[in-house]
Amino acid sequence: MKNNQTQTRMHRLLSSLRLALLLLATVSLGNAQTTSRLTVDSHDITVLLHSNETFVVFANQLLDNDVQVNLKTDSDNHLGLDPTTFWYPAGSTQNQTVVITGQNAGFAQVTAEANAENAQILEDVFVRVTVAKSRGLIYTSIVFGWVYFVAWSVSFYPQIWVNYRRKSVEGLNFDFLTLNIVGFTLYSLFNCGLYFIESLQDEYEARHPHGLNPVMLNDVFFSLHAMFATSITIIQCFIYERGQQKVSFVAYGILGIFAVVVIVSAGLAGGAVIHWLDFLYYCSYVKLTITIIKYVPQALMNYRRKSTVGWSIGNILLDFTGGTLSMLQMILNGHNYDDWASIFGDPTKFGLGLFSVLFDIFFMLQHYVFYRHAKEQSSSDLTIVTEAAQNQGKDESSNDDVTNGKY
Repeated sequence: MKNNQTQTRMHRLLSSLRLALLLLATVSLGNAQTTSRLTVDSHDITVLLHSNETFVVFANQLLDNDVQVNLKTDSDNHLGLDPTTFWYPAGSTQNQTVVITGQNAGFAQVTAEANAENAQILEDVFVRVTVAKSRGLIYTSIVFGWVYFVAWSVSFYPQIWVNYRRKSVEGLNFDFLTLNIVGFTLYSLFNCGLYFIESLQDEYEARHPHGLNPVMLNDVFFSLHAMFATSITIIQCFIYERGQQKVSFVAYGILGIFAVVVIVSAGLAGGAVIHWLDFLYYCSYVKLTITIIKYVPQALMNYRRKSTVGWSIGNILLDFTGGTLSMLQMILNGHNYDDWASIFGDPTKFGLGLFSVLFDIFFMLQHYVFYRHAKEQSSSDLTIVTEAAQNQGKDESSNDDVTNGKY
């Protein structure tokens, strides 16, 4: 009981500190605020099951009229509110503390009902609430997230090192590289657009009034870094020995289709037929398609060569680590927040992660099982055929020499 009281006091103290900072920020804005309205000290709160958290409702400027605030939630099963109704007096600087009690794991939103006269005053009174079963699972999920972020970020460099050490890119499929650079370029375009361009952020907020921007700084860093690392690998293809390898006509055809989609959607956005946010979504769909198909050329090349020489297994091991932890994080969050619908109701992200991991397993089988005896040699298809023909010619010549009595 004493622990609960202590936690409650700590929550109130933290809420007061947050509120003080917000009030200082409001004062510093001076006359920049032109509309009096109520707001909250935090729009995102995580509360543990059967525990309490608080948020504070306050006015950014003195109100001219009394306002009745009626709080509601889109899921009464997940949380309880106390109080649900209160008056905010005109000309008052009071702070109204609202207690959230976690009842069932999941997600819910708290909003404020208002009549037409007070709608604008209360539009910023909303809180996104996450009810979790365990704080330990939250921290574990965060650790998983950072580990797979690092694994995916580092996964580009084993291939770069292999190319540098061999002074050759033979064995690395050029179709895979071409699809990869296009995919990461479009992914960077999507992330940078939503993270840096204010008009796109406003459009996203208009479509999802109480939603969070899906792009964070680490997303921007990862996509730009992936594009940079892939570009380094492509530059190596022009510097080092590459044999007879080149981008196939099939890859050019696929990229041509993607180019048409991107150019047409950009033209529609430029002509105001669709919004630029929709253009970014179309770019992201192309990126998802590339993620599904990009490993196929490399897998076929390894099969035809009966070798993985020149294809870095370090890249695959790191990608497998990242993909596995990504899926484990989703399963962990599904359990902690009782949110299995995010996996099975909308399986796109989970399915893409699973698809990549299955390809990684196939590549590991190729490297460690199927073609484990493959030797380092010139690895392009044409070179292998030529070497095989030369070896066969040498064998026949040796047989002729034996027949003619030279040995």
